[in-house]
Amino acid sequence: MQKTAVITGATGALGSLTAKTFAEMGVSLALLDKDRSKLDSLVGELNLPEDRLLASVIDLRDGGAVRDSAEAVANKFGNVHALIHLVGGWVGGKTIPESSDEDLTFMLNQHVWTTFHLFRAFAPKLAASRWGRVIAVSASTVANPPGKSGPYTAAKAAQENLVLSLAAELKESGVTANIIQVRAIDVDGSRKGTGTTPQVIVAAMQYLFSDQAGKVNGARIPLY
Repeated sequence: MQKTAVITGATGALGSLTAKTFAEMGVSLALLDKDRSKLDSLVGELNLPEDRLLASVIDLRDGGAVRDSAEAVANKFGNVHALIHLVGGWVGGKTIPESSDEDLTFMLNQHVWTTFHLFRAFAPKLAASRWGRVIAVSASTVANPPGKSGPYTAAKAAQENLVLSLAAELKESGVTANIIQVRAIDVDGSRKGTGTTPQVIVAAMQYLFSDQAGKVNGARIPLY
C-alpha cells in the first residue's frame, strides 16, 4: 500500500529532514508550510514525481484553510496515513507577571490552535484509511515547568492533551497518536549533549511509522 504522510513545518531543520527521510522510504508527501520560497526550495531538493508530492502554503491558524488542505490531500492521494506536526515556536525568558497577553496568544495560536485545526480536519481521513500515525514533538519541561516559560509550557501542555485525546478517540481505528519529547532540538551540535539531534528524532518517527509500533499509542516518548 502506497502511504501518504502530511508534514507541517516542513521547511524547518527537523521538517526538511523528515520530508527527505520519508521520501526515501517511498512515502508520498503533503508538505504544509507558511514560507513559499523555502517550500519551493525543499520541493526542488526532494525532486519527487508529481504524483508523490503536494506542497501547500498555509496558515494553520485558519481552520477553513486547513479543512481545504485536508480535502486537497485526500483528493490527490486517496488516503492519509500520517500526520507529523512539527510547527515550532517559543516565547520565554519572562516571568508570568512580565509576560504579555500577546505572548500567551502567540503560543496558543502556534501550538494549540494549529493542532486543533489539523486534528479536526485530518482525523477523519486517517480513520478512514484504517492505518495511521499522528506524531507531535513537545518539550520535556511540560510535566515540570521551569520558571520563565509560562505561556510556552501552558500551550505545549494543551497540545499534548489534544494528542492524547486523539489517541483515545482513534484507538479502535488502527490509528495511533504519540508525542516525542525533547529538551531542545540540537540542529548544529552546539548544545553539547543537552539537546536531541534531528536525526535521532526522525529515527524515532520512523519506528512509530512502522507496523511494529502499532501498539504504541498515547505515549510520551522521552528523547532527552
